Amino acid sequence: MIHEHPLAYLLGIEGLGLLRAFSGEYDQAFVASRIAEVRELLADERLANAAVDVERVGTVEGYRAWAPAYDAPGNAAFDLDEPVVIEILDRLPAGVALDAACGTGRYARLLAERGHRVLGVDSSPDMLARARTRVPDGDFRLGDLRELPVRDDHVDLVVCALALTHAPELGPVLAEFARVLRPGGHLVIADIHPEAVLRGSVPAVRGPGGEPRRLVTHRHLVGDYLRAALPLGLIVRRCEEPRPPAREPDAGPANGSVSLEPWDLWPWSLAGLVPEAAWAANAGVPALLVWHFQLEGPRSTPE
Repeated sequence: MIHEHPLAYLLGIEGLGLLRAFSGEYDQAFVASRIAEVRELLADERLANAAVDVERVGTVEGYRAWAPAYDAPGNAAFDLDEPVVIEILDRLPAGVALDAACGTGRYARLLAERGHRVLGVDSSPDMLARARTRVPDGDFRLGDLRELPVRDDHVDLVVCALALTHAPELGPVLAEFARVLRPGGHLVIADIHPEAVLRGSVPAVRGPGGEPRRLVTHRHLVGDYLRAALPLGLIVRRCEEPRPPAREPDAGPANGSVSLEPWDLWPWSLAGLVPEAAWAANAGVPALLVWHFQLEGPRSTPE
């Protein structure tokens, strides 16, 4: 169970902004404004007793609830990962491609459009049902990333998007990716950046009674990927950290006119209470981490 308090979130955002000011990124006036705003937040009666206890749920249960709305417009992660991943995919030859944790088949469709013979694996039957509709010619299988229902040395390419943040350890999953890849095969991973997870980017769903729940999520640092990948013979070909488009802080309405709802589903909706601090805390911070690895082998690296 997670105890989430909106005041804790807001004070954390203020603190991140103040830490960046302490290292010289912002001036004295900014610091004074933050300290004054912290006092206002502490005195805001709406925040005093607004905490909620949030249950962690696994991917099967969580994505069963999320599946109907997963592809709805507004998922900013799709806009950030797809340009980088597509650029990588467009340089690779067609072959047998595994969409690992395929979800509703977002990348399976892109792979099929590029001439790949597509396999898809996911632990959520609800997501797989949508993937089969989206990519009728794909071979979709129920399975776990730590024990893929795919034979050794079977695929030329593995794509895994927005899934490894749910894995407690990267090692067993990347070992499975290396096992199913042919020598010289490619692995493309896109996932939530650890800095974004730190700032509350944890998938949220509602329970049957409307209660807030969060999918089990783990922060994997850049070094965690390398420590898991390199001993397996996975060579780094590219690493990107996509960032949201830069924008100036929004002055926003007076704090008293900002609604707190539904902060327990997406905590960053609280940013309207502290727009300058939120901008300062998040400016330039990556949202995603995208990797391109290649398994050691005879195949040459594409130009």
